[in-house]
Amino acid sequence: MKLATRYTWSIVLGRVLKKLKRKLLKAAPRFELGIKDLQSSALPLGHAAIKENKNPLLLDRISQDKKCVLFLCNGHGEDLIALRVLEELHKNRPDLALEVLPLVGKGKCFDFPVSQGWLKRIGPLKVLPSGGFSNQSLKGLLADIFQGMLCLIWKQLSYVRSAASNGRLIIAVGDLLPLLFAWSSRRDYVFIGTPKSDYTWTSKPDSFFSDFYHRLKGSEWDPWENFFMANCRCKFVAVRDKLTARGLRINGVSANALGNPMMDGFKIQTCPIELKKYRRFILLCGTRMPEAKNNFHRILTAVEYIDFSISKLILVALGDLPDIQDVECWLEKFGYKQSSSIENGYGAKSSWKKGSTLLFLGVGQFSCWAQWAEVGLANAGTATEQIAGLGVPCVSLPGKGPQFKYGFAIRQSRLLGGAVITCKTAKIFARSVESLLFNHKLRNELGAIGKKRMGKNGGSAKIAQMIEMNLFEGH
Repeated sequence: MKLATRYTWSIVLGRVLKKLKRKLLKAAPRFELGIKDLQSSALPLGHAAIKENKNPLLLDRISQDKKCVLFLCNGHGEDLIALRVLEELHKNRPDLALEVLPLVGKGKCFDFPVSQGWLKRIGPLKVLPSGGFSNQSLKGLLADIFQGMLCLIWKQLSYVRSAASNGRLIIAVGDLLPLLFAWSSRRDYVFIGTPKSDYTWTSKPDSFFSDFYHRLKGSEWDPWENFFMANCRCKFVAVRDKLTARGLRINGVSANALGNPMMDGFKIQTCPIELKKYRRFILLCGTRMPEAKNNFHRILTAVEYIDFSISKLILVALGDLPDIQDVECWLEKFGYKQSSSIENGYGAKSSWKKGSTLLFLGVGQFSCWAQWAEVGLANAGTATEQIAGLGVPCVSLPGKGPQFKYGFAIRQSRLLGGAVITCKTAKIFARSVESLLFNHKLRNELGAIGKKRMGKNGGSAKIAQMIEMNLFEGH
């Protein structure tokens, strides 16, 4: 009985095993094919996904493991400051993925690091008629709106929020607009507040309505900006000077003044002996057209009133705009003749002559030529502050704007403690330049004030270190 039972169970078990074997044999080719497909096509599938994915933000969520930092900046000066901090971050942390979204213009100063591959310039970019100064006039605001400013802001805001949701860390550089974008990202952020300083309203007795307004607030920063800076997600606030940081702290914002990034990137340049026989000026007309053209014409007209007996060297340091060929055409209209004299070896693209005045035209020579100059002839924003910070006093001749109007020039002069002398007419401009040339003591005093107001270099490195401390250690 036991033998029969064992025999029966052995038959049943054998039949079950045979059926299981048949099923496995049938399934094996499919299973094997699946494994082989996965093994042989894993990499190509990854590449296919990359090609098909038109949204880089979605791609990074899937495949990018390294940390990514997104800088937002809203102006030419802010772009330069962001670039200095980006360079320090890249030097300290080459593993970081660094991105920048210029909210105003196309951020041409980022061209070189983008070409090197360690920086990405992302997001919707557009040049608007006001050049980012729609807040200076109703006309500029309306022109920007008709050219799609509101649509551009909405696209940029949507882009920032999408980027932040995919793990970017936000660094806002500038004032309200990038700060608002960073706050709306719902992520931790750092704010580098560069354009505002309490020196603009504390240096002299109240003379504008804005002075009373700022005194009432106790800071040049507005209450809504304070709200965004005091938010718990704002991990760090850096401003340009100690006075401004103190005003913000009184209003509940934990602000720090670690140095001014605008003064970074300058290497010591000694003026060549051959050029010291000239009285040397650096001419800054700005970078926004057509205002830069108008500024250039105003300054060249005013130069005509400077004493003809003085041998003058005017160093015209150009950026991407205005175009050097356009400037050469302007010089011809002013009676300058192209010269083949001594521009070689000094970084000039061409040299021009008119009477006792020699003029050099150069692109990308600002950091060098700024240190050769004795006086700045300056209708510019950030560049004027930089040469004042190098100890070179300036004289300005404001125009119709949209940026460099009389009110802007006065605020700039107060910010720099009088290191920039603002003039209303060409003749007053010429007399102010002559007083600086012949009064060595006054020139040195104003130069020292400019240096003190702009602060020392090294701010970019310190800010980069604080960004690492406050953002990366917790991630």
